[in-house]
Amino acid sequence: MNSPAPSGRQHTLAHGAHRATIAEVGASVRTYAVGGRDVVLPFAEDALAPAYSGAVLAPWPNRLRDGQYTWEGTEHQVPVTEPDRGTALHGLVAHVRFERVTGDDASVTLRHDLVPTPGYPWSLRLDVTYTLSDAGLRVHVVTTNLSGTAAPYGIGFHPWLSPGDAAVDDCTLRVDATSQVTNDERLLPTGTRPLAGAEDRRTPQPLAGVALDDAFVDVTRDADGLSWIVLGAPDGHAAAMWMDGTMDTWQVCTGDGIPLIDRRGVAAEPMSCIADAFRTGERLVRLEPGASHEVTWGMTLV
Repeated sequence: MNSPAPSGRQHTLAHGAHRATIAEVGASVRTYAVGGRDVVLPFAEDALAPAYSGAVLAPWPNRLRDGQYTWEGTEHQVPVTEPDRGTALHGLVAHVRFERVTGDDASVTLRHDLVPTPGYPWSLRLDVTYTLSDAGLRVHVVTTNLSGTAAPYGIGFHPWLSPGDAAVDDCTLRVDATSQVTNDERLLPTGTRPLAGAEDRRTPQPLAGVALDDAFVDVTRDADGLSWIVLGAPDGHAAAMWMDGTMDTWQVCTGDGIPLIDRRGVAAEPMSCIADAFRTGERLVRLEPGASHEVTWGMTLV
């Protein structure tokens, strides 16, 4: 018997100097490089994706306290997947298969139909399209509520930006945001605070000795309406990620102590909401029956 790879079928994209591999499981960006230089930390086809590498995070990103929430007067319980903090982490689709719907040499659309479960009793269809161009890798997601009642919803993504041949401590980080979400000991939100000095990374700041696993809000945008995270390496190149106006939250993680990651790269996660949105309602999407929600983000080497 030929056992399938843990990451599933592979979808290889190419355009000019850009090369990407999108894995079936999690619709994950398994590799993305420009001119042979990694933009994301790659992981092996026959390996479990470390620390949600490149995965789609839905119907919620980040953490949900105790896996519990109340929606329209009904209490729900989803599995606690981060036992040490007692949270449900990163939704329900990061480890499921997405089937190919259409594609060509430089683009692929993958789909997953999320079936109702006792903890999340709604059916959602996620269509994830990856496209390479001269501008880089563009990601567009359309999520449709196939159920007969409104569903709580949020989405995020989990690429680990690569420093190339350098150490993270030798790099700089730019984050286009003016406020940071404060956390408790379980990394659940308690409020926000404005950023100042070296913590204000709208101007690139050194990462040496800096440990992050934090969300950033009040994002700033360039003339094209894009907000950026840029991991600058000593070789003069930078792995850069953007999100358009469909999302307004960044999560940044330096991976300290995470097995197989541990400061090898920096997670730059565009999100539609912060952690615990199912409980707080902050930035939470109410996805009506038959309605769709769309987000767009991308990355490149600069």
